[in-house]
Amino acid sequence: MLNITDKAKEEAIPAILRLGFRPFFLLGALYAFIAIPVWIYAFQHGQPEALSVPALWWHAHEMLFGFSMAIVAGFVLTAVQNWTGVNGTKSTRLGVIVGLWLAPRILFWTSTPLWVIAIIDALFLVVTAYEVGFRVVKSEGWRNLFFVPLFALAIFANFASFATVTGVAPFSSTSVWQAMLWWFMLLLSVMGGRVIPFFTARRFHFDKPEPQLWLDMAANLPLALLFILSFFPMTLAELQTPLFIWAGLFQAIRMMRWKPHRTLGEPLVWSLHLAYACIPTYLLVKGITTNALLSHNALHIFAIGALSGLILAMIARVTMGHTGRNIYQGPQMRVAFIALVLSALVRSLGVAYFPQYIMEMLDVAAVLWMVAFGMYLLKFGKMLLTPRADGHPG
Repeated sequence: MLNITDKAKEEAIPAILRLGFRPFFLLGALYAFIAIPVWIYAFQHGQPEALSVPALWWHAHEMLFGFSMAIVAGFVLTAVQNWTGVNGTKSTRLGVIVGLWLAPRILFWTSTPLWVIAIIDALFLVVTAYEVGFRVVKSEGWRNLFFVPLFALAIFANFASFATVTGVAPFSSTSVWQAMLWWFMLLLSVMGGRVIPFFTARRFHFDKPEPQLWLDMAANLPLALLFILSFFPMTLAELQTPLFIWAGLFQAIRMMRWKPHRTLGEPLVWSLHLAYACIPTYLLVKGITTNALLSHNALHIFAIGALSGLILAMIARVTMGHTGRNIYQGPQMRVAFIALVLSALVRSLGVAYFPQYIMEMLDVAAVLWMVAFGMYLLKFGKMLLTPRADGHPG
């Protein structure tokens, strides 16, 4: 049971600060909508004068530590309340965390020293991890404590990414970005394995397949190894192909146990399966292809199709549920879900097989991306800014 909430105090809090999903889903989606066209403009016209870091570095960093991490923060700061029964972060405390996330996004466009931006960005992750960790410890819900070391790895990777800009790191920015892709893939695999089969079975009224430890280990251990090996490129070059194929095959086997074929009638469920399918697809493409262009561009199968696809599907679902609405009676988002997967295919396969049209492909992928997140903002933005429909706290 949740701790008792003082209704008068709750109603005095602006709706946007009543639970973590509200500001972070709104700002994360808005940032996604803005940041991609800014990147496309920079790619096609050159380094923006106001931007204090290389545009390519900014694009990769901000898609991972800006947009994606905002959604992760919003999700865990909300979900930890359900996991532990301890009231979630809200009000001024939540506002401070939002400010710690927002400040670096703005400061990159100023002359602020990079070390200052790096510290603020790290504080955002540290405080978020603390807000989750102390609730888990208080409730003795040790199963969810894995988020704390996961955030610790992200803090290390974030500092490492800033170090690559100044040239003091013994590895490249690319190594850091690839490591963070494995970080997010492992997170999606662990969380997806919990929620996707549960949501599917509950919606379509069949027994949820019980997780099999050996299969989870077979699917997830290679991802953890790939994260570590990202910082040792020579060893990675020797081992990555069998790790890609191993992880891809077991991810596919694991996903098929969740019965994706039974979900076609419900966009909020098939969107989860469609996005998750991009994980084994990316792994197998990377493991099997001999096409250098495809191997290079395939990361967008994961980054757009899986990571952003699961983000969009989950924030639509969580927004409905945590604003006191019937999850399956909300705005239709099938166009947005399909647009995002098409964006992933255009950005990866389109650019790989038609490189002579790269500028046009990037424009098309960006428009599809903006359609997806623009639809979320239009259909769900007001829900995030206003109190719950059922009058309950949160």
